[in-house]
Amino acid sequence: MNQAHRGSIHLEDGRLLRNEAFAGEQYILRIEAPKCAAAALPGSFVHLTCDPGIPMRRPLSIMRADPKAGWIDVLFKVVGAGLAALAARKVGDTLSVLGPIGRGFAPNPARPLTLLIGGGVGIPPMVFLAERLIVREDVRWQPLVLMGSEIPFPFATRPSTILVPGMPPEVIASMPSLDALGVASRLASKTGFPGCYGGFVTELADAWLAAQPKAGLAEVEIFACGPTPMLKATAQLARRYRLPCQVSLEEFMACGVGGCAGCAVQVETADGPAMKRVCVDGPVFDAYTVFAG
Repeated sequence: MNQAHRGSIHLEDGRLLRNEAFAGEQYILRIEAPKCAAAALPGSFVHLTCDPGIPMRRPLSIMRADPKAGWIDVLFKVVGAGLAALAARKVGDTLSVLGPIGRGFAPNPARPLTLLIGGGVGIPPMVFLAERLIVREDVRWQPLVLMGSEIPFPFATRPSTILVPGMPPEVIASMPSLDALGVASRLASKTGFPGCYGGFVTELADAWLAAQPKAGLAEVEIFACGPTPMLKATAQLARRYRLPCQVSLEEFMACGVGGCAGCAVQVETADGPAMKRVCVDGPVFDAYTVFAG
């Protein structure tokens, strides 16, 4: 494991505080895990034991962390027996929590207009990053969160109260919790949900970027998490508009701490192509080093 990560990963018995079910077999768990909550950063994840009878842990992105109250939120969609078992856990149950793991996002204060793009279960890191940025006082951060899903969103959508210059006027659906914090958000889906952009979330991002003045683009940085095709499209978008872009990769992870190297991906470095472990060298990478050309 990289030296930078040693001492930052904690193993603790977490207590399940809340288990909320949403359409599409989606669940949001709130877990009391004080050590993890105190060290969590947007882009980091946890490795959870789903059930005492299932030895392999599952990696889940952290959607929120409250260092004072000592809890974290995770969002997942049931895929396979492990996550089905996790979804069945009851409030009060003990969950073994290993985390936070991984390198998070590193926003550049010179580019405070942050475009956050989340697809499906890639939504959580974008929510976490937006909520952390809006309370920072180093510069006036202006996060815009665009979320895409082909199943119902894991929250009750509502028309946004925040005007977003350059956004197609018919696109008004938002995430209420972000709206309440003063964070602009918009939703995209090809399934015809009311108020959503009728296409891919990257197409909505393209429409918004195309409407920005040149001076405005100079302050934009892109952050994304989601399926690989979405991340590749995001990287192409960033390249077209000549914008910096950071992506959080989704890979299968066995150990989650860099030992097995099962999550390795090829990344371009100053010394040429190299294999990097998503769990500890990432999951956040410069998009241009992962998606060439």
